[in-house]
Amino acid sequence: MQAKFSANTDGRLPLYAKLRDQLGSRIANGEWKPGDMIPSENRLAEEYGVALATMRMALKQLVDEGLLDRRRGTGTFVKQPAFRADLFRFFHVHDVEDPDVPVIPESRILSHQEVALPADVKQAFGEESVSHCIKLERVRLWSGDPLLFEEIYLRLPDFNGLMSLNPKAMGPLLYPVFLEEFGILISSATDELSFGTATKASAKHLELATGAPVAAIQRIARNPAGRVIEFRRVHGRPERFRYRVTLGDQPA
Repeated sequence: MQAKFSANTDGRLPLYAKLRDQLGSRIANGEWKPGDMIPSENRLAEEYGVALATMRMALKQLVDEGLLDRRRGTGTFVKQPAFRADLFRFFHVHDVEDPDVPVIPESRILSHQEVALPADVKQAFGEESVSHCIKLERVRLWSGDPLLFEEIYLRLPDFNGLMSLNPKAMGPLLYPVFLEEFGILISSATDELSFGTATKASAKHLELATGAPVAAIQRIARNPAGRVIEFRRVHGRPERFRYRVTLGDQPA
């Protein structure tokens, strides 16, 4: 049976990008778990009714983003994260048409530079001797639409060498990069959600007016010893955010 694209697939996207979103969603919703070998290129191309070259482009994008791992002579596998599953994604992003289906949004690193430590980041790091850090600006998208604009601050000298990495090769999951390239494991994080207004930068990348309402998230991430490794400020389009909490006993 031929697979169908979800109802919210953006018709403006090239076919390989639509396929990337669909395959990424199948990883996110647990159909293919970390360590699993996914079906062959030929089988997937037949399942979706697309040319083999198009499927190869979609799979290559997922490999480049760090979600899949090609093993010569064996197959293509879902990459095994070496950290807690609930840190695998920043927040839980779900398909608008099907809220029960989690997705892994596309990521684009817009800039990375060494900067003087802002006061709130310095307070979070808790070390007076730290004066500079690396700042990443990143936008997260689903089906081509912007969801989140992130400002990510990373400790120095912990991340010496990050500036020499190709931003396009980092993919949507930064924590595997931290572990594989720098030996830094993120084991816990505190996320704080509030509401604010879009800055000039976040408005530009979220396609909003400056001063428009946004969901504002602050993350402080730590290593197993409790040392703060990352401080993250995020603005998100408010219509894409939902808060859900369940209280009391649940039926068996």
